[in-house]
Amino acid sequence: MKKLLIPSLLLSHLASAQQNNDSVNVSLNEIQVVYYKTMNGIGRIKETDGLIIYTGKKNEVIIVDTLEANKAINNTRQIIGRIPGVNIIETESGGFTANGIGFRGINPYQSIETNTRQNGYNISADIYGYNEAYYLPPMEAVKSITFLRGASALAFGPQIGGMINYELKKDAQKPIEILNSQTIGNYGLFSNFTSINGKIKKLNYYSFLKYRNFDGWRKNSKQTQWSGFGGLQYHFSDKFSVGAEYTLFRNLIQMPGGLNDSLFKVDSQQSLRSRNWLQTPWNIVSAYAHYNISENTGIHFTSSYSFSKRVLVWRDESIPPQEKDTIGTNYSYEPREIVTRAFNNFNNELRFLHQYKISQLKQTLNIGLKYAYSYSIKKEAEADREISPNFSNTTDWVVNMNYQTTNIAAYIENNFNIKNKLFVSPGIRMEYLTNTLNGYNENDAEDSNEDKIYVNKNQRNRQFILMGLALQYNFNDNINVYANYQQSYRPLTYSNLTPFGTVAKIDPQLKDPSADNIDIGIRGTIKNIVNFDISGFYLNYKNKIGTVIKQDTINYYFRTNTGGTEHKGIESYIEINILDGLIPTNKLGKLSIYNSYAYIYAQYISGKYAGNSVEYAPTYIQRVGLNYTLKRFSFNCQYSYTSSFYTDAGNTKFDPNGIKGTIPEFSVIDLSASIKINKRMTFSSGINNLTNAKYFTLRTDEYPGPGILPSIGTMFYGSLSLQL
Repeated sequence: MKKLLIPSLLLSHLASAQQNNDSVNVSLNEIQVVYYKTMNGIGRIKETDGLIIYTGKKNEVIIVDTLEANKAINNTRQIIGRIPGVNIIETESGGFTANGIGFRGINPYQSIETNTRQNGYNISADIYGYNEAYYLPPMEAVKSITFLRGASALAFGPQIGGMINYELKKDAQKPIEILNSQTIGNYGLFSNFTSINGKIKKLNYYSFLKYRNFDGWRKNSKQTQWSGFGGLQYHFSDKFSVGAEYTLFRNLIQMPGGLNDSLFKVDSQQSLRSRNWLQTPWNIVSAYAHYNISENTGIHFTSSYSFSKRVLVWRDESIPPQEKDTIGTNYSYEPREIVTRAFNNFNNELRFLHQYKISQLKQTLNIGLKYAYSYSIKKEAEADREISPNFSNTTDWVVNMNYQTTNIAAYIENNFNIKNKLFVSPGIRMEYLTNTLNGYNENDAEDSNEDKIYVNKNQRNRQFILMGLALQYNFNDNINVYANYQQSYRPLTYSNLTPFGTVAKIDPQLKDPSADNIDIGIRGTIKNIVNFDISGFYLNYKNKIGTVIKQDTINYYFRTNTGGTEHKGIESYIEINILDGLIPTNKLGKLSIYNSYAYIYAQYISGKYAGNSVEYAPTYIQRVGLNYTLKRFSFNCQYSYTSSFYTDAGNTKFDPNGIKGTIPEFSVIDLSASIKINKRMTFSSGINNLTNAKYFTLRTDEYPGPGILPSIGTMFYGSLSLQL
């Protein structure tokens, strides 16, 4: 059976025709409705989908093609900004490969506490050892984005920050479908995206290639990026199918470095670093098989292997942001530092789902197994004195460490159906984890005369069990109340215990963080008028890890367990169709407004910093938008507001280096519009940051800083898409 998302425009058209007693002829292949009815792009998942139970889980689905947004630069604020409470770290256009996200006051930097997936499999560097998102698929290639809060549901793992999955477009119904999109913008933006997909009898194929060049809003912030994808899926029968995929990502980024507060106020586009470069070759191969044993029983196996690398050459954090990297008395620059990180990440997941009956009511059993092994190598050395992106060392490696992680996990969850109204879904997940460290680190030596500090098979083992319980009561097919409790865990690895640079230090007594997550809310749609999800959450975070400023002979940045924190608040999304909804006429087009709002109260409740605000936890996040569609024209305006927040557990208000301190509140307005020229051609354009707001979302003590990383000012873009 083929899965097909029914677009909201089609649903609205059918509803309108029914009200006007008009007849509508629509030809559809055999379909399976996966999501609740969506309005203008955002919806929710049914109780069970893809051999996974979603009953009672806080979830959202964004259908990307229904959004007006700057997809050429993956403008996260526009694309996922409707998701309540998402805190976005804007680094993709300022020296890093992808924007970071976090929910409910959890660290958003590089999405490090979020389980990040593509087509259901992990795409971060190392799910336990180095869980950072260096690669994200281009938004032109993405069909939908799924979000799960809390502990990711038990099916995906213990991550405290939840799960996000980017599902690519791979449901072509013709022998060949071609899409080409060309985008240009100011500051030298040029993007070319081409996809070729199709279906030939039992074979589906899908591929894309994207090239993007951007001179940069700031000085010294050039970037060039290639991303590609190829996949095949063969249906032996209606019950059995197999597939294989390959993802490629190549980029070269010049990092302009960070600023302190004074430099930012004078000129946020300036840069005092011209020799900082980052390169990220990324490769992911995956294979999967799906078999429907019967109408009520299915099994799915996915295996993925990531062999990737991050190479960095920079004038390191030993000089503060306000100090220029200039030619010295020896008529040359000081030596740069090179840091390389190689990742080999092997993941296997087996899912089994069986539906059975008790008293004629359908029940659902879900079982999963996981085996993962990762091998990572970190090296640091002195590099050259040049300006160009030369990624070679000039001396012996000062650091040469390798990390190995083995993870075995199993979960079981059962969705009990009580009178087709109330659903109760208890579950349990068991994890076994072992980490091994080998190599040497010269930075750990007490003085320059001491030999390298060698580590030989330093190993840590742990086992833990996570419990969960979800409840859902359906008033009807469109409205339900939900509640869930999930335990989550963030196991430390030796990678966490190794400082990135030469100035930072790490507490050797770091403990594993864990958390308890609770959600309760009501969600649904009312006819074609209102789409809503209003909920409250509570998160108790134990042994939180943070960075604080300490003083010895010099100030340095110390990573440690900063204490226990409590996060509670409200997440609300309300969307109202005014024209062709509240006012049942479509002669004037379709007009809707939405409000995505989150209130987050996050505070330390134990430890040295009890009573302080949690870092990177803004109290208010709100995005208000308007959508208007008239025949072939579509328009979106979105206002985004984020309140101020601290960047360290000590709630430092000012640091002369700009590395710690507050991030002031900011507001941004984005405009996007498109017009369908004919059946095959569409022109899109827009303005990001209409008012040229001067703001930033990150202070960092390492790359791509250190210091403040300013966000982009006003940016114009235009895109022409041709579909064949």
